[in-house]
Amino acid sequence: MDRWKIRYVEQGLAGLEGERPGGPREQVPARVRARVIALTRMTPPDGTGLSHWSTRELAKYLERTENLTVSWHYIARVWREESLKPHRLGTFKISKDPAFAEKVADVIGLYLAPPGGAVVLSIDESGRTGAR
Repeated sequence: MDRWKIRYVEQGLAGLEGERPGGPREQVPARVRARVIALTRMTPPDGTGLSHWSTRELAKYLERTENLTVSWHYIARVWREESLKPHRLGTFKISKDPAFAEKVADVIGLYLAPPGGAVVLSIDESGRTGAR
């Protein structure tokens, strides 16, 4: 503010005109945007424990593994512009439960050969972290 006061005292209104101080905001390079899009379309690596990306988790991952710093706001904007919705993927996610195969066999067995006179009901217990 002092700089502007001095310019006004020395030059009058003309001292307040002209270029804005400071440079333009640095834009995110195209390669970083492309990396955000590519990672969004991929399933997160096994070590992350994630079934899909969130904006915050993707921002943390990029900084931790690739030394790229972008805000989660930026990632959200890219997702909107590209119509990306990783939380609404239409793919089936395989459980990481070691007993998954046995559990699937039990459930399918109920559908294929229910016990005599039994009614088989299906209830989805998905919570925030997904099916268990």
